[in-house]
Amino acid sequence: MIAPNSPPAGHEPAMKIVPTAVSDDPSAAPDGADTPAMRLFALLEVVAAKDHRYTLQGLVEATGLPKPTVHRMLQQLEAAGLLRRESDGRRYGTGTRLRRLAENLLFNDTRHGARHAVLRQLVDQIGESCNITALTGSEVVYLDRVETAAPLRFYLQPGSRVPVHCSASGKVFLAQMTAAQRKRLLAHAPLERYTANTLTEMAKIEREIQRVAKDGYAIDDEEFLPGLLCIAVQVPADDGGPSNLCIAVQAPIVRLSAAKARQMLPALRAAAQALSRIDDDAETEQVSA
Repeated sequence: MIAPNSPPAGHEPAMKIVPTAVSDDPSAAPDGADTPAMRLFALLEVVAAKDHRYTLQGLVEATGLPKPTVHRMLQQLEAAGLLRRESDGRRYGTGTRLRRLAENLLFNDTRHGARHAVLRQLVDQIGESCNITALTGSEVVYLDRVETAAPLRFYLQPGSRVPVHCSASGKVFLAQMTAAQRKRLLAHAPLERYTANTLTEMAKIEREIQRVAKDGYAIDDEEFLPGLLCIAVQVPADDGGPSNLCIAVQAPIVRLSAAKARQMLPALRAAAQALSRIDDDAETEQVSA
């Protein structure tokens, strides 16, 4: 989730990692004390905090640590798969292992049961399969899914991944980004043509994303799988900013047309609001605990 009211580009406050004396005895360090492990974790926080690829010098400036120290830390994190060096060899971004860690946190969140109940209620209401998704890299991952009881359906289990450029949820996530963020993400994504309806040209994709941003929902009309139609909306963030959760309905086109899917928007948006309230309640409990 991206925090709202961020300062203008180039005016972000630096996230300094202030080194302190570290005892050789790990048991002597109090909780939260500066240790080599916590310093590595703090560096990961800096890299993960923004949609930005850092150079070595950029991280030196952001952390306040000596250049040799940051260089050594980057080597350790890259070797562990937590950070990844870009093709230019100069910039660093989140690695596969770190993204998997974030996905596992979403999958095993204590709010999963409450979210699943909302999803089940929506399926009972509209009679079609529904899923909750999140964006990871250039793919959309299914965090949860409830299938319809109808005999004709597409089986896509939790953990399934679909491309961002030709899925309804993916379009919603893209619509929350700036044009520069979209360009950077899609430039490194394989814009594969899965069906005759798949958009693979950047100009056409951009026009579609502009429509999604205007309408507040996205439709995948046989763009990923032949015979499958999907409609998705954002789960609102508690701060009103961009969100990394979507809720979507999927069904075979023999049962669900684009026009019929739009009639489901009130139910879909009500479910999205219910999911948002679950996150609000969980955060309130954490603050008051």
